[in-house]
Amino acid sequence: MVSNVAAFRRVPLACAILAALFVPSVASAQSSKESEQDARIQQLEAELQSLKQALLQQQDQISQERSQREAELAARPPVQPGAAPLSGPGMQGSGAVAARPAPPAGKPRAPIQDTAIVSGDSHFSYGGFIKLDMMSTRTSDGTIADGTPGRMFYFPTATPVGGKGDSYTDFHAQFSRIWFGVDRVTDAGDTVKGYVEFDFFGGGNSNVGNEKFSNGYPPTLRHAYVQWNRWTAGQTWTNFMDLGSVPETVDFVGIVDGTVFARQAQLRYTRGPWSFSLENPQTWYQAGSPAHVSSGENTLPDVTARWQTKGDWGHFSVAGLARELRTGTDKTQGYALSVAGSFKLGERDLLQYTFSGGPGLGRYIGFGMAPDAYLDGNGDLEAQDLYAGFAAWRHNWNGSLRSTLAYSAAYIDNDPSTVGALSTRRTQSWRANLIYSPFPRLDLGAEVSWAKREVAGGLEGELARLHTTVKYTF
Repeated sequence: MVSNVAAFRRVPLACAILAALFVPSVASAQSSKESEQDARIQQLEAELQSLKQALLQQQDQISQERSQREAELAARPPVQPGAAPLSGPGMQGSGAVAARPAPPAGKPRAPIQDTAIVSGDSHFSYGGFIKLDMMSTRTSDGTIADGTPGRMFYFPTATPVGGKGDSYTDFHAQFSRIWFGVDRVTDAGDTVKGYVEFDFFGGGNSNVGNEKFSNGYPPTLRHAYVQWNRWTAGQTWTNFMDLGSVPETVDFVGIVDGTVFARQAQLRYTRGPWSFSLENPQTWYQAGSPAHVSSGENTLPDVTARWQTKGDWGHFSVAGLARELRTGTDKTQGYALSVAGSFKLGERDLLQYTFSGGPGLGRYIGFGMAPDAYLDGNGDLEAQDLYAGFAAWRHNWNGSLRSTLAYSAAYIDNDPSTVGALSTRRTQSWRANLIYSPFPRLDLGAEVSWAKREVAGGLEGELARLHTTVKYTF
């Protein structure tokens, strides 16, 4: 019994000894685990701080590169060498947007693109516009065939003569367009640019069946060229043309009668105010009828030279053109001169003009309204004399409303005995428009126009049109 009591009394003593030995071990293990967790947390915090610092440095580098790139782009010349700012709907191209009045105070103009798209050392850009044209037309002496250019915009030689008048309404969006550009600066400091632009008008490629259900129109190449410093190679506006003199119209070009208008393949060199080019040669001539015959017999390129000056007052340019005109059996020479520019008449008014003339000017005026040459009574090829011009007055009513009043005309010194009585001799047109921009890059426009055409035999015809548009530039 005594031994049992002694054994019982030794149990608490053993428990106390075990507790004394076990508790410090547990406490030590817990302390070691907490230390490891603290160390891991500190390590994670350090890694997170390092990643944050690296991200901030990368953002600073991107911001610096962007600022440097924007400064380089701002310091470079425009994509179209030697050209003044574009101003007419049909003239837009070459990576630029038509000039518009400044937005109201407190509402800065939003850029087309905040930054360029960067891939390596190349910078890509894009733009264009969506344009709906709605026209109501009346002719006095004949009908303009459906699906032809004269039904979609003002085409001087399409004004009918010698028939019964007609009227019709047309809607289309074929002049909507898109462009893509790429440029880079090499390590040696060379500037290289590329540009391509399309619209959906192919010179009257629509047809009645197409308008019946789909109104699908294939893309049409307008511009495709590359620039290397002062050199331009590819298809773009002829160097003989002054883009900055063309006024803003609701119609595709509007003042077609007096406008130098051609896009073609060329090689151009620009230095300061001077530019020179070798351009695609093509001779269109008349052989006893009003029809224009195309000749592919040319052996020498068309040669142009242009000089331009500009300032706060506006700009002024003089351009010359020299050509070889050739058929399969004969050849002659063509020459032309063009004077163009703009002049500011105050804070809100601008005068724009072009006057051109010479034997062989032909296809460079008014969508080829006149032939380059004709066969005379002896069958010899003679350069056709042509004189054309326009003047336009633009007024900005306020920051979002402006209007243009324009007159254009052309005279072809032809002989009905050699070119036929229905060959165009004289055209002229007036137009007045009002264009409202509720916010930048959206234009709502309306334009009234009147045109008259006279042929070599004396017949005349008139055209009146109300033309409205909705246009969004992006």
